[in-house]
Amino acid sequence: MKRSVFFQPSDGWVGDLIPFEKDGEFRLFYLHEDRSDPKPGTSWNLVTTKDLTQFEDHGVSLHHGSETDLDFNAYTGSIITDGSGVHHLFYTGQNPRNLGPDGVPLQLVMHATSSDGMETWQKHPELTFGAPDGYESGDWRDPFVFWDDSKSQWRMLLAARHSTGPERRRGVIAQCVSTDLMTWQHTEPFWDPRRYITHECPDVFSWGDWWYMVYSEFSESFTTRYRMSKSPDGPWTVPALDSIDGRAFYASKTAERDGRRFFFGWIASKEGNADQGPWQWAGTMSVLEALQNPDGTLGFSFADELVESFWDDVPLSLAGSLPALLHVPDGYTAMVSDEEMPQQFYAKAVIDIAANTTECGLLLRSSDDGDRSYVLRLEPKRGRLVFDRWPRTITGDAQWHVSGDVPFDIELERPCDLTPGEHTLEVIVDGDICVAVVDRQVALSTRIYDLTAGRIGVFAGEGTATVTELEIRQRTDN
Repeated sequence: MKRSVFFQPSDGWVGDLIPFEKDGEFRLFYLHEDRSDPKPGTSWNLVTTKDLTQFEDHGVSLHHGSETDLDFNAYTGSIITDGSGVHHLFYTGQNPRNLGPDGVPLQLVMHATSSDGMETWQKHPELTFGAPDGYESGDWRDPFVFWDDSKSQWRMLLAARHSTGPERRRGVIAQCVSTDLMTWQHTEPFWDPRRYITHECPDVFSWGDWWYMVYSEFSESFTTRYRMSKSPDGPWTVPALDSIDGRAFYASKTAERDGRRFFFGWIASKEGNADQGPWQWAGTMSVLEALQNPDGTLGFSFADELVESFWDDVPLSLAGSLPALLHVPDGYTAMVSDEEMPQQFYAKAVIDIAANTTECGLLLRSSDDGDRSYVLRLEPKRGRLVFDRWPRTITGDAQWHVSGDVPFDIELERPCDLTPGEHTLEVIVDGDICVAVVDRQVALSTRIYDLTAGRIGVFAGEGTATVTELEIRQRTDN
C-alpha cells in the first residue's frame, strides 16, 4: 500500500493542529480524537515532518489530566519560546464535570513549560485562569500567544463570547497581555465583529508589510478565514476571497519556514463514510501553502514538495488527443480515459476557456461513458469552482428518482477568477480524500467515499474549452 499523502494516526483522527517550526522541522501538535464511548480525555499528540511529504508519529506529547483534573480535556492552544530558550505551551483546559455558574463546563487557560526542547512538559496549574466578567465562562479557549515588539509585551488571543447580546452573534477574539508570560491582564478585545457564535483557533502573523489574522468561523459555514491589516491593532480589512478553503478544511493554524507560510488544518470525515453523511469533528491532516500576491492578499496551493513527490507518470490515452478542442456552443461533451486511475495520484490540467463558456473541468472516478463520476466544475459565468457528483442519491428506478434540487453541495463552492484564457486545475486524490487547486490561488478539499474507482475525463458545456495539457503522476514508495 502506498504511503498516504495526508497524515492520520493509525488509532484515531486529527483534530485542531498547533504547528511549530524548529531547526527546519515542523512539529505538528494536534488534538487526538479516537471517537470511543465513553469519551476519554483529549491529549496533544505530536507528528513531525521535514519535507511535508513524510510524517513521523510520536504519540502523546502533552497528556490530558485525570477525571478530577481541570484539564481532563487538553484542548487547542499555542507554543512560544522565551528569551532563555524555554518553551511555553498555553492550552485550553476543560472537564465536563467542572461546571460554571451557568451549568456549562468551564474552559480555562492553562500553562506548561519545557526546558528540554519540547521532549517533556511540566504543567503549572497555579497559573490557570478563566474568563473575566462580561464573557461566557464556557467559551474561553484556543489561547494564541505572540510577541508585539512595538509594545514590548506578549499578547494572548482567545476564542470567546460576550455574556450579553444576540445569542449567535456574541463571538469575539478576546485579549490578555503580559510582560513575563506568567501573569496575564485582560484588556480590550483584539477583534469584536459581533457577527458569529465565536471565532475559533485565532492566529496572527506578519509577512512583509502586512499583518494577517486567521480564525475559524463557528457558524453555519464552519470555514477558516483571514483578515489583513498594516498593524496588529487593525483596522482589519476583508479581502475579496477571504476563506482558506471550503467546509471540509477546518481549524487551520500557520507556521513559517524560510520565508514561506504554511496552513495546517484537518479535512473532516463524514459519518458512515458516505458522501451524504454529516461532517464530523476531526479527520485527516492537510497542508496548504499560502502565496502572497502583490496586493497583499493570499492565494492557497499545494506545496511544491508535495507535488514533486509524485514523480512517476501514469500512461494516459487522452494525452495523445491533446490539444483537445471541446466546442459545444449549446450542448455538452466529455472525453474519458481508457485507463482506470490509481487510488492515489496527482493530476494537472491546463484548460484554455473561451469567453461565454458555461462550464468545463475534470471528471474523477468516472464510468467509461462519463455518466457517473465526481465532478470538479469550473463555472466562468459565476466565477467559481464547485465539487459535484452525478448522479446524486437515487431514490427509485425511474428517471425522476434522482434526488436533489440544487446544482451542487453549496458548502463545496469556491469563488475564483475564471476570465477567458488559460487556467490550471490541479488535484490530488488519495483514497477518500480529494483536494483541488485552481491557478495556485484557490483550494477546495473534500471527501469522496461512494465512488471508489474509475477513470479520469475532461468536459465542457455550453461553450468552448481547449485542454492543452493533461498529466497524471503517482508515487512509488521506495
